[in-house]
Amino acid sequence: MSEKTKKPFKMPHTFVIIFTIILAAVALTWIIPAGEYARFENAEGIKVIDPSQFSYIARTPVNPLLIPLYIVKAFIKQIDLMLVILFAGGAFHMVTQTGALHAVVAKLAKTFSGRLYIFIPLLTLVFGLICTTQGVNLFIAFAPIMVMLAMAMGLDSITGASIILLGGAVGFSTGPLNINTTIVAQKIAELPLYSGIGYRFVCFGVFYVVTNVYLIRYAMRIHKNPELSPMYDLDRQSDFKDRADLESFGSMNLRKALIMAAFFAALIAIVYGGVKLDWDMEETAAMFLGLAIAAGAIAGFGPSRISKDFLDGCKKMLSAAFIIGMATAIGSILTAGNIIDTVVHALAGGLSSVPAVLQAPAMLLANTIINVFLTSGSGQAAAVMPIMTPLSDLLGVTRQTAVLAFNFGDGFCNYVLPTSTALMGIISAANIPYDRWMKFMWKLFLIWLLVGAVLLIIAQAIHFGPM
Repeated sequence: MSEKTKKPFKMPHTFVIIFTIILAAVALTWIIPAGEYARFENAEGIKVIDPSQFSYIARTPVNPLLIPLYIVKAFIKQIDLMLVILFAGGAFHMVTQTGALHAVVAKLAKTFSGRLYIFIPLLTLVFGLICTTQGVNLFIAFAPIMVMLAMAMGLDSITGASIILLGGAVGFSTGPLNINTTIVAQKIAELPLYSGIGYRFVCFGVFYVVTNVYLIRYAMRIHKNPELSPMYDLDRQSDFKDRADLESFGSMNLRKALIMAAFFAALIAIVYGGVKLDWDMEETAAMFLGLAIAAGAIAGFGPSRISKDFLDGCKKMLSAAFIIGMATAIGSILTAGNIIDTVVHALAGGLSSVPAVLQAPAMLLANTIINVFLTSGSGQAAAVMPIMTPLSDLLGVTRQTAVLAFNFGDGFCNYVLPTSTALMGIISAANIPYDRWMKFMWKLFLIWLLVGAVLLIIAQAIHFGPM
């Protein structure tokens, strides 16, 4: 009798994970006693809990048959945010279809090809700034281009993929402008949208410097001695090496320059509107829609081409938008069961034994662990912030610091987790095996965690607040 071949474990789809959490949330409303804290408005007009007034109340368990209704209501509640995510995906796809970004990269490579210490930080800055608003997974199709570019400069495929992944990681994980993570979390935490942007850009700068020092040292070592690369044997046989020609990236022209100008102008307008003009999700969505049309028109695309490319970009973000709706249902169910305050009360008891200076780093660790199971940034924000928000009030940690701890915990481990679509998509497109990537990456990940903990301690020390 032949032995049955064991099937390798395959991570369930994100929807399956979230729906499992929804079922668990419903079960918890039947198990955990209902309770509530008294709440009051603080000096900023934000409702916060009174840690001295907690009481148990009558149970209100959720009927499992009502789960579909909770999901539908969660979609309705988050429709403005979902539209922003869809339209942002459409706009960014339009910009990439014009070839403007490709031309910028090639121009930088030709100008600074002999100076890696300038070239690498410039490119990581481009991807980092873009990923302050976008997910790194949008660059999966761009990975082969960056690998060919790196090989044309005498570097390896890991350097090419790292320029995207590590640059994007800094922008996404610090989240100065990120709609999928920061804005979702701030909305749940009842903070002004885009508030705290100054310190977030300080964090961006710190991580940017640390990451580039690590990457430049690696790239210069590989440039001098290619055999030290974990990818040396595979890169020698790579098809990308034969196509490593900077001329194929296209040249910069007036149209492409105007498209990039429109792109950055739209980002500046969104930030200014959010901070100074009290813009909400509707205005942000409208800006991205306008950017998509403007980029297509400047590129000379006809109305039908603009429509097609915009919809293609929206399709790529459809799952992210749906994840937000489903994950929001988790918080709604916990709220309906009146058990969030009970959970917060228990967590506060545990974290109260942690020294005050380490409570924000403890939140970072908690979010990092949660991200192993729930890798969607927007989904994790919708799932954990309803608990982290009152918990931060109770511990005396500012809500803005709690959001920052969520950003770091959700973001940085995406570049070591084999369940991360951004990581696995890009290294697969670059033909880099996961184990080879981790030989390069594990030290930097530990450095990121240490730096993040220090920045959170500083944030709490300065009472990092709404603005």
